[in-house]
Amino acid sequence: MTQPSKSSPPTKNRFKGIVPRAWRFAKRLFLILFIAQLIYIFLLKWIYPPITMTQFGDMVYGWFHDYGFHRDYVSEADISPNARLAVMASEDQLFPEHGGFDWKNIEKAEKYNQKHPGRVHGASTISQQTAKNVFLWQGRNYIRKGLEVYFTKMIEWTWGKRRILNTYLNVIQMGQGIYGIEAASQHYFHKPAKSLSRAQAALIAACLPNPVRFRVDAPTPYVLARQHWILTQMSALENDDDVAALVDNPASK
Repeated sequence: MTQPSKSSPPTKNRFKGIVPRAWRFAKRLFLILFIAQLIYIFLLKWIYPPITMTQFGDMVYGWFHDYGFHRDYVSEADISPNARLAVMASEDQLFPEHGGFDWKNIEKAEKYNQKHPGRVHGASTISQQTAKNVFLWQGRNYIRKGLEVYFTKMIEWTWGKRRILNTYLNVIQMGQGIYGIEAASQHYFHKPAKSLSRAQAALIAACLPNPVRFRVDAPTPYVLARQHWILTQMSALENDDDVAALVDNPASK
């Protein structure tokens, strides 16, 4: 009877060695990805993202539905101070003060959503919206929200408020297939973003809660009412020193 070769390890020993090798590979992969995302975060302090998940998804969808994809990144100096003031008045009036999260507003939104389960009231700050739009995908699951917290704190620590605000204005959706303040300004008003008036900037900001449903070129009474409210808030906010420091064009300093 032939005896098995002693040099051939039993099958169970071979499988036993797979687990530690897989674990070592997973740890190395995690380390590489972690370092890569840190480098990417730091690079985006000076450059704009080549593409975001939201933009890519809309680009593909728009290709099949014939509405195109429009995006033009511009520098901070090429964005009207009116646009910076309008989005703060509309989306996040405490933007200069908080560390990425408006906890009081989040608590109010949670209470509202519990009372109205069929309707969702958001409380995302400009920092959170920027983190979501630059690094993540759209959705409300716990994994995405957890990653949003991480990226929000990272850009607050590394980019600073001016860079966050400028990136926000360059990457967010402002219409079907339209991304960024420059593309929106050219599409709706046929002028560069640095020439936007207060009323025009407020009208764009009024549509940000749902830029596909609410249209700048066909504003509903609700959108016009929001525009009026935003203009009122802009007048009140512009006297705040912290807001003014973010609104002022860097070329004017």
